[in-house]
Amino acid sequence: MRTKELRIFVYEYPTLYDLPEADQKLVLAAREASGRAFAPYSRFNVGAALLLENDEVITGNNQENAASPTGLCAERVALFYANATYPDIAVKAMAVTASNSHGLVEGPVKPCGSCRQAMVETEVRYKQPIRIILDGKKKIQVFAGVENLLPFAFKPESLD
Repeated sequence: MRTKELRIFVYEYPTLYDLPEADQKLVLAAREASGRAFAPYSRFNVGAALLLENDEVITGNNQENAASPTGLCAERVALFYANATYPDIAVKAMAVTASNSHGLVEGPVKPCGSCRQAMVETEVRYKQPIRIILDGKKKIQVFAGVENLLPFAFKPESLD
């Protein structure tokens, strides 16, 4: 047996205003999108904002449904819209935020496994990592690619 060490790199910022200006704008766009979420069941409003290579900003928010599995997360709403509308334009960065009845969530919001896999597929599609910014009241975390969120991702080579 051999033991291997896995390292994940994350940058932490104490507040929104400690981020670079472009990241601040993306987080603010995600926060605005979260205000338009349809979350009558969980009351957990999630917003996502993508920065594309052409400098377009695409937003999405969670869309719940009484038949729970048929809803969709903010991250995938934004990614699927961007991929459908701009099929040849890569995603450079993604900001994700969430609020509940107490306001902005305390710690950085964390994407679900399905959203992480959709991020992997987008990185594979455009052959470049996505800068991922996870927003929270007490800190903001920034990851240089989804590999740091999902280190053992299922990728096309997994099919071989």
